[in-house]
This record gives sequence, C-alpha cells and structure tokens, in this order.
Amino acid sequence: MLANAGFALMYLVGSPPRFFEIMIFGAVGLVVRKRSYIVQLAAFLALMAFSLLSFIAGLFNLGMASLTHSIMFFAELDVSQSYEYVAGSIFIGGLIVIAMLALRRPTSFEDQRMTLLAAGATLSLALVDLYMGYGMRGHYNRVAAAGAPFESAIENSKIVPASGAIERNLLVIMVESMGVPVGNEEMDTLLFRQFANPNVQSRFEVSKGTTTYYSSTTSGEIRELCGRWGEYHDLRETTDSGCLPARLAAQGVQTTAYHSFDGKFFDRNLWYPNIGFEDAHFRESLAEGGAERCGGVFPGVCDRDVPAQIAARLKETAEPQFVYWLSVNSHLPVPLESNLDVENCERISPQLARDYPMICRQFAIWDAMDEALVKEILASDFPPTDILIVGDHMPPYFDRHNRQQFAPDRVPWLMLKWRG
Repeated sequence: MLANAGFALMYLVGSPPRFFEIMIFGAVGLVVRKRSYIVQLAAFLALMAFSLLSFIAGLFNLGMASLTHSIMFFAELDVSQSYEYVAGSIFIGGLIVIAMLALRRPTSFEDQRMTLLAAGATLSLALVDLYMGYGMRGHYNRVAAAGAPFESAIENSKIVPASGAIERNLLVIMVESMGVPVGNEEMDTLLFRQFANPNVQSRFEVSKGTTTYYSSTTSGEIRELCGRWGEYHDLRETTDSGCLPARLAAQGVQTTAYHSFDGKFFDRNLWYPNIGFEDAHFRESLAEGGAERCGGVFPGVCDRDVPAQIAARLKETAEPQFVYWLSVNSHLPVPLESNLDVENCERISPQLARDYPMICRQFAIWDAMDEALVKEILASDFPPTDILIVGDHMPPYFDRHNRQQFAPDRVPWLMLKWRG
C-alpha cells in the first residue's frame, strides 16, 4: 500500500489512471508478505519500476513498447532544468527509503481478517483512482488501436497535390507539444497570431484546421511524413518508399530535414535517411550555422534561429525542394532563463502569465518561432513555397489544471499556400 499511497498523492494535481497497477501492487504484496526481507524488497523495487514506467507512459501517451525503446535515451534529459523532475526524483527516492525501513517490520499477518482488510483497502484505492480520473478520460494513454481511422494535417490540408508532384518548395514544420486550446479565447487568439499579418495574407492563402494525433513526437512524424499510424522502430533498419520524402526524392526533389536537438535522439540520424531525406541538419550543424544554444529539459539550439537557415537553404536553387523541421524548445516543462526568452511572459499575455505561467512560456516560444519565420517568408527574395505548420501531440502537462486547457485528441495545423 505504501507505493500506491505515494502515487495517490498525484490525485491532488492529476495523474494517469492506475487501476490495474494498484491491484497488481496489492496482490503481489499479499503474496510476498511471508517471504524474506530481500524477496519483499526486490518485489517492491520491481513493481515501483513498473509503476513508474507505466505512469510515464500514460502521462506522455506512450505505449509500453515505445517507452521501452525510449529508456536508452533518458540520459539525454537535463533533469536539473525541471524542478518537477527534481522533486519527483527526490520523492521516489524517499519512498524507497521508507519502504526499506518499513519492510523490516513484521508483515506476515496471520489473521484472515487483516488479509481481507488489506485486499479491501487495495480495491478501494483502485476504485478511488477510477473515480478521480473519470473527467480526464482520453487525456492519457492515447495509443492508436488496430484499424483506427487515419488522418493527418498533410492529408486534410491537401498541401500535396493529388498527382503527388510539387510545383514549388514545400516546407513542413512540426512544433513540439503544440495542442489545440479548449475554451480559452486568449489562447485561440495567440496561437498563430503572427500569421494574421496582412503582408503574410497578401503573399499566402492562410487556412487552419486540426487533426487527430496518437502517442508521442515520433508517432506524429510518422503520421505526417509517412501517412500512417505507427512508430519509427522498424525504420532504423528498413526503408519505406511510401513516405512523402521518399516519394518526392524519387521525383528528383531535394529533401532536407532539420531538428533542433541531437540527431542520435530516437535514432533520427538513422531513420530519416530511410524515409527519403537526402540531407539532415541537427543540433551541432545548426549551431555551426549560427543558431544560438537554448537550454531546457532537452537542450538544443534556439528554435527562433532555425528559420533563417531554412530560408537560406530554399534560396540555394530554383528547383522545388522539400524541407522538414522538427522544433524542440517547447518540450515540457519549459524552464525560466536558459536563453529561451520566456521570463517576461506578460509581453505575450498578462492573462496567461497570471493564470497559466507554464503555458504562457510555451506560447512565448511558439510566438518567437513564428515571428522569425514571418520575417523570412516576407523577404523579397524568399522563393515560392507552400508551408504547413502542425503540432505533434498535445502538451503533456503533469497537472490537471494545465492539461485540461488543450484537446486530448487533436493538434492544430496552419497552411500558408503561396498565392503566386
């Protein structure tokens, strides 16, 4: 019950459903209660690890298989940039120490009534978990089931002609953790506000929409780039000629990918070429190209500096190019400072700065990205280009207060169609 009670404290702010984890913890505890201290401690630590991984999977909408593949990349996280991660690590460590001490006390109660009481307490806590999470159904564990209807921003926007051939440059930008605001007029106004510029609308036909998402960022990439639900794991060793970059490359179109973080993260340096990207630029090459360093849980280059490098690439040739960019700075949690320029968030929105400071920081990052992009696309020498901006998944906030501000199942997109 100790571990279950510890996780239950998350009810105060919100957490993924844990009904089955609670029942498993309780059942195993009853089974090993008469075993040696070492056996009990080993069982506790194993179940704590499983419960923690399950919690992370639910929070970030990862299937357990995807999470297993992700474990090897945990070392890339700069935990010191997040007081939430630091506090969570201290809490888990404290829980383990308490358990090590508590398990030295007699636990092999013989009274059948005590056994029934323990089983009843476990079931009661599991039912409380169901009740507490009722209003947040759909916000966690969003993994595509077999046969789930498919849609994407590329499909919905029809930015790629039915013929499959592009007449001008195509730029697709996937924005980290950009979700669809729900019931908040201020957020609706701020999202994509830079593209309300009359000069933008005179050069581009602007349209917006939303699309379904499942799982995490890499799933979002497969959704938009390969036109299906799925993950990248198999693509590390096999090619997929059906993905958009591969189809365009087969037509002689130059295909280039940009990512503001390390290319080894989630093996993008391996599977990007396998879906058709002939060239890729990651954190180090972008920094060499002049982008400043920005911190955060995933320290990369500053997203606001990338549009200039993309624009320079598009100007290199008159032939159509396909360019894809995945941002990183708005990955949660967004810290103060770290060269992210989010400290004075009141300049973006006094209302958000007051009521939703972390969301305000995300909007500040997106606004800076959009402002930098608008500067480039309004330049007199910017070549004819169709642009699609789309979120990968909803922002996976820890707390219910922030998480409920975004649709649990959809991400926004905006298309800039060259008027030419």
